[in-house]
Amino acid sequence: MSEIKNFYELTYIINAALSDEQIKEVVRRVNQYIEEHGGEIVEVDEWGTRRLAYPINKRRNGYYVNLYFRAPAALIAALERFLEIDEQILRYLTLRMDAKMLRHYERRKQQAAQQASTLALEVEEDVEVEEEEEEEEE
Repeated sequence: MSEIKNFYELTYIINAALSDEQIKEVVRRVNQYIEEHGGEIVEVDEWGTRRLAYPINKRRNGYYVNLYFRAPAALIAALERFLEIDEQILRYLTLRMDAKMLRHYERRKQQAAQQASTLALEVEEDVEVEEEEEEEEE
């Protein structure tokens, strides 16, 4: 029988002094750790470099990553230990998403999909108008 997987949100901050390749490697390592230990990545949202609210290890900027995943509860303690050991990760926060958080997440995803489809329709209409104008000029 398979273990029940809960839905989690993990936000972590990477040392912004690293190169882009090193940052991508840290993100890849975290994702790989989750997948190798029975988790399933749903979404990775990289927010990029931002100023920290207060200095952490004498650093003023950090590279923020927000990660949504499904995993058995036993993975979380091991994952947090893995994040704690990694010197490139300044801070992290793991939340188990309850029903209200899941509804908010799904609503946000639907709104993003609607905005993307609306934008695609607007671009398509603009292209059609440009093509009609070109035909009239000829």
